[in-house]
Amino acid sequence: MYKLVFLRHGESEWNLKNRFTGWTDVGLTKKGCSEALDAGKLIKEEKLKFTTIYTSVLKRAIYTMEICLKEISQKNISIKYDWRLNERHYGKLQGFNKKEMALKFGDEKVLSWRRSYDLQPPPLSLNDKRHPRFDKKYSKLNPSQLPTSESLKDTEARVLPFWKEHIAKSILNNKKVLIVAHGNSIRALIKYLD
Repeated sequence: MYKLVFLRHGESEWNLKNRFTGWTDVGLTKKGCSEALDAGKLIKEEKLKFTTIYTSVLKRAIYTMEICLKEISQKNISIKYDWRLNERHYGKLQGFNKKEMALKFGDEKVLSWRRSYDLQPPPLSLNDKRHPRFDKKYSKLNPSQLPTSESLKDTEARVLPFWKEHIAKSILNNKKVLIVAHGNSIRALIKYLD
């Protein structure tokens, strides 16, 4: 019988500072590490065993997975890292404090960028140092695959092909799957599954 568990990463350094994070690769806070450990304890208490883990290529998800795995002490788990499970790309908002952006653009506008289905925040320019093309993790990707800003709809369009090509096949083969990712990539998958 298959099993599917979603785990959002623990609190990141920029979550703590109330900053838009997106694809910026920041680590976990002490609280985030503790949350990952607590997730591992819950998984252990429930006696959940996994055959496959899927995670993004961002270290806050990877560290969450590693801390959780250490706690559950399971060996021989296949781990797959993929950029398509990354958080939604927040474009020009990345790195900025959410309250400051609300003061600049208005609460309603920032809320609509954050929670609407198909509205993108302002995009990054191709020369912006925050653009993913400057990160070696994405050097093998076609530049057209790299977002400059994403709505939830865009995030869903990025995540669903990976779901269909890889994760769904694992589930159909009765694998026990743990997905360690981000609020919006998980939100996109849950929207699809619902």
